[in-house]
Amino acid sequence: MTTENLADALAAIVGPAQVLTVDGDMAPYLGDWRGRYRGVARCVVRPGNTAEVSAVVRACAEAGTPIVPQGGNTSHCGAGIPDTTGRAVLLSLSRMNAIRAIDTANDTITVEAGCILQTVREAASAVDRLFPLSLAAEGSCQIGGNLATNAGGVQVLRYGNARELTLGLEVVLPSGEVWEGLRGLRKDNTGYDMKQMFIGSEGTLGIITAAVLKLFPRPRAAATAWLAIASPRAATSLLSELRARFDTALTACELISDVSLGLVEKHIRGARAPLAGSPWHLLVELSGPGEDEALRASLESFLERALEGGGITDAVVAQSGEQAKRLWTLRERISEAQKIEGVSIKHDISVPVSRIGEFLDRAGAALEAAYPGIRIVAFGHVGDGNLHYNQSRPEIGENTAFIAATPQVNRIVHDIAHVLGGSISAEHGIGQLKREELRRYKSAVELDMMRAIKRAIDPQGIMNPGKVLSEDRVSEDSG
Repeated sequence: MTTENLADALAAIVGPAQVLTVDGDMAPYLGDWRGRYRGVARCVVRPGNTAEVSAVVRACAEAGTPIVPQGGNTSHCGAGIPDTTGRAVLLSLSRMNAIRAIDTANDTITVEAGCILQTVREAASAVDRLFPLSLAAEGSCQIGGNLATNAGGVQVLRYGNARELTLGLEVVLPSGEVWEGLRGLRKDNTGYDMKQMFIGSEGTLGIITAAVLKLFPRPRAAATAWLAIASPRAATSLLSELRARFDTALTACELISDVSLGLVEKHIRGARAPLAGSPWHLLVELSGPGEDEALRASLESFLERALEGGGITDAVVAQSGEQAKRLWTLRERISEAQKIEGVSIKHDISVPVSRIGEFLDRAGAALEAAYPGIRIVAFGHVGDGNLHYNQSRPEIGENTAFIAATPQVNRIVHDIAHVLGGSISAEHGIGQLKREELRRYKSAVELDMMRAIKRAIDPQGIMNPGKVLSEDRVSEDSG
């Protein structure tokens, strides 16, 4: 197989209509949604089943051609975008969108990688179950990408991230071989847990084509509240009290700065803050069996005591599902509002929950000292220690110069997170955005182990080269 006739070989596998070679047809696949990356591909191929993925990968392996897997293309770090050499084949999994099986007795659903997350959640709901992974992009992101980046979302506090929600995988390896690991077992102590290597690997070790996912009983009751709080330290203290009182009924606990909320009010039509004049806000959700009224009454009773004790300064409890949806909209549309406002330097860090307040104090002080007047948009999943921590200038015209300081801003933010025992990427992955940053914060031993795994599984280095690891590119004389 040579690279000259590779497109013809791929067309013979998936059909000519599923191999795109015209620039205009390929364009939607070659740029990320943030507008940060734009790549070039030899072609875009859209297989319809696992056998076709296997054959496509085998053909690319024989030609020594790099492969960039892509799901819904909602990555924050450019993981699904090829480089600018034009040598790679972009493999889109969007046609592989079947729900293969639902087993309510085992509480599992088996889906193909191209299934839209919202579709999976709706399929679970249709059989009176819950698939709890929930993201702002759930109407467009795909399960394969969610698993490849170990997505988190707003309910990690209760259900865990994508890694905890996955029981089995089907994966096409860089050789074209298929690993059949679609087992719906909660106990399988037979050696290495292979699926865990591919979850979070961002397509650098293989292509996830299907997964067995956990389902849960669908909650009958929900209670949602918006709280005004004085500080992030008050938020973590309240979180401990909420956990002690409600245990696993505490589904989500989201921290939102007044600056973040202000952008939503500015750019999202109809958005209105339920409480004004507070520097920080907390969005709390409970869910479980029983009735809405009883759960809401329990939450209201808790909040009354918190108000008396000074843990919160004000509170609004949603009295209907529609009111709860409006509260969640304020949280979920922060990223959209930021995009409308203009470019910013974005971070997705995590620290131990107990150190969230310390991180925000230290990072805020260091950034203000280095860049007086800086605007910091901070929000995120306080329940699991994950903060989205973004910086820009209040005046849009000043941002071009400020964005040029991204490496210096990253150093401040990431160094503080690291010193506090945190991570530079909590749920967005590494992709190409943080590839070089990873080298600073991972130990040499850990990086060597990662490279050894990469070399063992993908000796040609053709699987999503240039992502995650900095030394995994296909040699320049390949293809």
